[in-house]
Amino acid sequence: GTRAILMAVQANIVKHLLFIRNTELTHLERLCKIGRREQGEALAAALADSLWAAGEGRGATVCLLSAAAHFAPRAGYRADSFTERVQLFEFSEKAAAQAFIFDHIHCFRDEGGHGLILFLYSLLFSRTLER
Repeated sequence: GTRAILMAVQANIVKHLLFIRNTELTHLERLCKIGRREQGEALAAALADSLWAAGEGRGATVCLLSAAAHFAPRAGYRADSFTERVQLFEFSEKAAAQAFIFDHIHCFRDEGGHGLILFLYSLLFSRTLER
């Protein structure tokens, strides 16, 4: 199921909030005093960390949905009206990937945004299909 992926992302979020983010507050105060923007930043950092690791520190690919299809189905392919609309964005710097994810955080966080499946596709493309 999806629990394993969600737990890995949640662990990276907690790591970011407690140990990476610079703030004057104690560890517990850090968690109690975060706003929606900081939550988005933590999620973007966690997703970027995972994608960067999947890309072995050389790159990351972020998948988002577009309105139009990006390829025409061939014989034997069953269209699902999702995969055809996946658009790939490739990054050679982790900071650029993180900034891009934060700019599009609603795609991963909002209800109906398909965040988990987009993240899974991003992991697969970051890791590459050959590996």
